[in-house]
Amino acid sequence: HIKPQDQRREPEVFGETGRTHVAPEPDELRVRRRHARLPALPSQPHGLLYSKQQGVDSFRRIPNGAPGVEPRLPLVFDGAVVTHGMSGNRFVEITATAPARLFGLFPQKGTIAVGSDADLVLFDPAERWTIRAAEHHSRADYSLFEGREVTGRVKKVFARGQCIVDGARWLGREGMGRYLRRGASGRP
Repeated sequence: HIKPQDQRREPEVFGETGRTHVAPEPDELRVRRRHARLPALPSQPHGLLYSKQQGVDSFRRIPNGAPGVEPRLPLVFDGAVVTHGMSGNRFVEITATAPARLFGLFPQKGTIAVGSDADLVLFDPAERWTIRAAEHHSRADYSLFEGREVTGRVKKVFARGQCIVDGARWLGREGMGRYLRRGASGRP
């Protein structure tokens, strides 16, 4: 039985937007900063040439999207925190805690706590640098943000407590990823 006041309540919906709508557009960012529950910065880990090669025999095998996993945090930090004053706590919430909750992975992911996975990023909030695809750790041979100067840089990345990125050095191994069963999606 639905009560009359329940009929007027709009459902709560969470979604994602491309990272190009978060970093480079100041007016858009101000709106998203107030209302966003999740930054949702999808990406494509393969380069343009590699992606095209995947589709030689079948167009359906070409990966979707554009590269952007690696510059994601610096772009959002530069646009949201440095340029528009988002708090550091809110930055962590939208880039780690909220996505983990929404995808049913919290508290295994998205927090620093006993029993959690110890996936950590050491981030220098003051380093100013220029994005260059040639310096990325992925197979991507281009960047949508090539030549863009940003403030804030990832210095080290730890996956389950093991250092997998140390500055420019990739220390991870193929096959070290792990499938995670998700719980029920939760509110951020």
